[in-house]
Amino acid sequence: MKRIGTIHTPFTVLQDMPIQPKGAKEVIGTIDLEERYREGLDDLEGFSHIYLLYEFHMAKRTALKVTPFMDKTERGVFATRSPLRPNHIGLSIVRLIKIEGRTLTIQGIDVLDGTPLLDIKPYIAPFDEVKESTSGWMKASAEEVSRKRSDDRFVG
Repeated sequence: MKRIGTIHTPFTVLQDMPIQPKGAKEVIGTIDLEERYREGLDDLEGFSHIYLLYEFHMAKRTALKVTPFMDKTERGVFATRSPLRPNHIGLSIVRLIKIEGRTLTIQGIDVLDGTPLLDIKPYIAPFDEVKESTSGWMKASAEEVSRKRSDDRFVG
């Protein structure tokens, strides 16, 4: 898989960061897209939100069982959003503020500065919104998640 750009945020260390975009809803970041992918940004400016697929580049190990930030019980990695996944791929939905050249300004980003970007896709509510869903073991409210900050459990 190829990096198509780099995500820049105010977060320079893994500890004490928001653990989900809800906790970073006011955080502004930028994406520097590599020049060879610039043409791929055509027509993206009409979308209010975009999906970012990125690499958890600081995750140096994989675990099939993890204890998530919002729980005290060990869970299967595929039932969590842990960075310790077999392919270390992350996914976020962020607000697209503007595009200038090959730089995108985004809001609601919760990743480490320098995170490698793998892909961008438009969020399209009529296709992507799920009206009725369940959240498995996750019982925390959006407010609880927005206050929670990371610790060192997924470092290294």
